[in-house]
Amino acid sequence: MKILCIDTSSNLCSVAILQNTKLEKKIELNNGLTHSETLMPTIQELLNSCNLTLKDIDLLVCDIGPGSFTGLRIGISTVKAFSDSLNIPCIGVTSLETYAYSINQDGLICSTIDCKNNNCYFCLFERKSSIYSIVEEPNATSVDDVLSLLKNKYYNKTIHFVGNCINCNDFIDIENLGIVGYNKFIKNNKLGEDILPLYLKKPQAEIQLEKKTKTKI
Repeated sequence: MKILCIDTSSNLCSVAILQNTKLEKKIELNNGLTHSETLMPTIQELLNSCNLTLKDIDLLVCDIGPGSFTGLRIGISTVKAFSDSLNIPCIGVTSLETYAYSINQDGLICSTIDCKNNNCYFCLFERKSSIYSIVEEPNATSVDDVLSLLKNKYYNKTIHFVGNCINCNDFIDIENLGIVGYNKFIKNNKLGEDILPLYLKKPQAEIQLEKKTKTKI
């Protein structure tokens, strides 16, 4: 199964081709240009280098966030266009789950993504016999609240930290994104899904607009 993976959740624009769970090739760019400028040319470059076209792709996997609101919209809309026009199934994977897959040891995994002002997107997973399950649902909260939760509720557990927050500074591993998507696709009996962005908090522009509106009242 040929899988095209796309991640535009951060400043890094990443695309990859996997054969089932084996990475064939990836391209990662952080050249200061917007995803709207780089994504399509990068996908075409990747396909050309692998002697493939979109018609050879069996599954589309896309990062659905949390992350950059604008970046997520570009990546998801691109995948949906490919899926609708060529009837290719697609699967959405959260950034937090992709980060969790970087840990290959059983135990609790605290996956976090910085969302500024000492706040983060957070999800707690447990890995057991190579199966990852959610222990605490994804949410947006303060770093202090996350640490307090872990200290009070999971004080006797070994916890692995991943992500770009709480002493970490990582980008999404596009290979892991594809692996998570492939596993999810197989678990869903090879059925795709209607992918939507995972927004755990309002965009900053909307928050600022609400503040201005309240000020005027």
